[in-house]
Amino acid sequence: MKLDISNNSLPVYEALASNVRLAIINCLSEKSMNIRELAEAVNLSSAIMTMHIKKLEKSGIIRTEMVPGKAGVQKLCILNVESITIVFPSQQSASQDYHETELSVGHYTDFDVEPTCGLATKQHIIGEFDEPRYFLDPERVNAKILWFSKGFIEYKVPNFLLTSENPTELEISLELSSEAPFIRENWPSDITFSLNGVDLGKWTSPGDFGDRLGKYTPEWWPRVVNQYGLLKYLKINSSGTYIDGKQISKVTIDDLNIRSKQWTFKLAVDENSENVGGVTIFGKNFGNYNQDIIFRLYYTKTV
Repeated sequence: MKLDISNNSLPVYEALASNVRLAIINCLSEKSMNIRELAEAVNLSSAIMTMHIKKLEKSGIIRTEMVPGKAGVQKLCILNVESITIVFPSQQSASQDYHETELSVGHYTDFDVEPTCGLATKQHIIGEFDEPRYFLDPERVNAKILWFSKGFIEYKVPNFLLTSENPTELEISLELSSEAPFIRENWPSDITFSLNGVDLGKWTSPGDFGDRLGKYTPEWWPRVVNQYGLLKYLKINSSGTYIDGKQISKVTIDDLNIRSKQWTFKLAVDENSENVGGVTIFGKNFGNYNQDIIFRLYYTKTV
């Protein structure tokens, strides 16, 4: 789980700010337990324990499932994360204004994909699995998840920078994973990024994740396919291009024609890469982060 310093992350910080809830997390790290077992483990009543569980569940740290028990149905509590990373804003970004555009996963303007592939709205699959023609279906603009084994997807992004504003850093965040038939935790894939025709570099996704439900993935979504990805932060500034703080190329913001009125952002899985493991893009209502593709252009103003 990746957090930032914003109100969106407050439920997690609040859930962790309790000795009791930290004890619950420790218990669940050893095994999944029901409410009664947890209450006994930390010496609380079941009613009080239920309140703590609701707070942990709201934060996404745990999830609950109704399963058969000795006395009927019971609520089983399951730890939903393995680690938490906090991303602090850089001093430069924190002191600057920015323009933000959130682009829906289905609002691509060009593509060339190969199976396995597909896309879906919050409610249903669009067309059929593994048929690239459905990437042209009119309903694709409502897609909130898409995947393909190799090829590319391309987006046009509006740029609202004014002539009096000086761009300093472009940040792009999106939730990604590899794409394997069904689920494969160890399934590396080299995903390359480009902006305005300039190759920014690549990130190797470690796998296609399905060991647990995605926090926002709808209940109808098949359990035998991937459930969530990893939230990645791609940043381009005056010193280079970075993913999660690690430099992936020497391309700077000055190399990108950043003042153009629209940008072209492209994600690709090249068939000649070392790891051709596909890509899945998770948008709102899928995965662990309730967002689409977010572009933030930081700037300073000319005095």
